Amino acid sequence: MESKYNLKSPAVKRLMKEAAELRDPTEHYHAQPLEDNLFEWHFSVRGPPDSDFDGGVYHGRIVLPPEYPMKPPSIILLTPNGRFEVGKKICLSISGHHPETWQPSWSIRTALIAIIGFMPTKGEGAIGSLDYTPEERRALAKKSLDFCCDACGSCMRSALLALSPDSDPRPVDPQAHRLAQQINFKADSSSSAADSGSSAAAAAATSSNSESSATAERDTEDTASAEQTESSSVAPQTSSEGPSVPAAPSPRQRRSQNQIQSPRYPVFTASPAAQLPPQDAGHTGLAVLIVLLTLALAALIFRRIYLAHEYKFDYEL
Repeated sequence: MESKYNLKSPAVKRLMKEAAELRDPTEHYHAQPLEDNLFEWHFSVRGPPDSDFDGGVYHGRIVLPPEYPMKPPSIILLTPNGRFEVGKKICLSISGHHPETWQPSWSIRTALIAIIGFMPTKGEGAIGSLDYTPEERRALAKKSLDFCCDACGSCMRSALLALSPDSDPRPVDPQAHRLAQQINFKADSSSSAADSGSSAAAAAATSSNSESSATAERDTEDTASAEQTESSSVAPQTSSEGPSVPAAPSPRQRRSQNQIQSPRYPVFTASPAAQLPPQDAGHTGLAVLIVLLTLALAALIFRRIYLAHEYKFDYEL
């Protein structure tokens, strides 16, 4: 296989290194490239413990781009499992559907551990996701052990090492496990960001409603204060000693009068360029123009008549 590829290519060097690291199967996962294609890998993963997939072993394909590890791989499950569609590229933050979340430091080992971690999560309508019932998934987990791949020849009963009583029920690779947790955190943070966005929108709507209510209450109070001020200033005070004399306004009434005279909100006036000219000026200009055109026409007619008479007089002489 080495003679088929350019050994100086970063993708080829990286994939050959990962193939050497994953040559031996573990109790939880195994992956190797096809004999005739270094950019297509087949993998087997054990279902996560304490889940609907416990006891199952699932097989799939990983198709890597020539730009790997700068671009993410595409992941396809081949074993019916009830979580991912069979034969279809699944949508995860580590797959080709989300190149914006892929990091070159992730590897095929990271993808395998992340797939195991994503299996118990909800599909939520993502591309290539399914939401089977727990009973259907348990039944498919038992049937998965009978699956054999025609392309690579792997059988699920012997694809991975058997679990021993002393073995850890979960993958124990520290670096890959840490990166897989980052992937899960990205998926959780995207959903929490959507929830926080909806909460923020609801809070904004509530605050806008409260502000509008407060504004309406302030306007109502100003109106009532203005009416009270006007009635107080108009109504004369009578006295038994003599004619009625208007009482001096109190400081509170003076403040109310000042608020009425100077409005709360600024009054915007149109700019001089936007103001239309008065209609009287327009009519005057039109009348002057008509008079000037009439005088010019009369002068032209008078000149023609004058020239005609002058020519006739010269002809008679």
